[in-house]
Amino acid sequence: MSKDALPDLYGAANPIRRSLSDIMRRMRSLRADHGVSAAKLSLLGRLLRAGGPLTATDLAALEQLQPQSLTRIIADLDGLGFITRRQSDKDRRQIEIEITVSGADLMRRDAHRQNIWLAEAMAERLTPAERAILGLAAELLDRLSELSTEPVTGP
Repeated sequence: MSKDALPDLYGAANPIRRSLSDIMRRMRSLRADHGVSAAKLSLLGRLLRAGGPLTATDLAALEQLQPQSLTRIIADLDGLGFITRRQSDKDRRQIEIEITVSGADLMRRDAHRQNIWLAEAMAERLTPAERAILGLAAELLDRLSELSTEPVTGP
């Protein structure tokens, strides 16, 4: 892509960023008062979606965390009973981390509250065609989120 297109895309990116921030703020407000931080919830969500254990190395890369930060989060989640840790059968140097039933329950309770609000808001404010477009937008946002984070240039 040419750098000439970036100013137009920057103008399109700004309202998308603001809207995503507003939606995330609303989603955070719908969480139960369990006191689990966003970083810990993100890691639990990653483990839940994985459907099986992940290594600490994989989690650090997927969550874009420094090993020290990940170590603290893992220790806290383990202490809360939301994850288990065990030595990998494939590579004894690796630790595998898996979400527990109570960790999965926490994630499902939060997701349920958020999904109820979002479904009701979509039914109230959007036409069927707009809901279909929003579904497509979710797929596109997922594709964008798969990009690695690189240093941002400019002001």
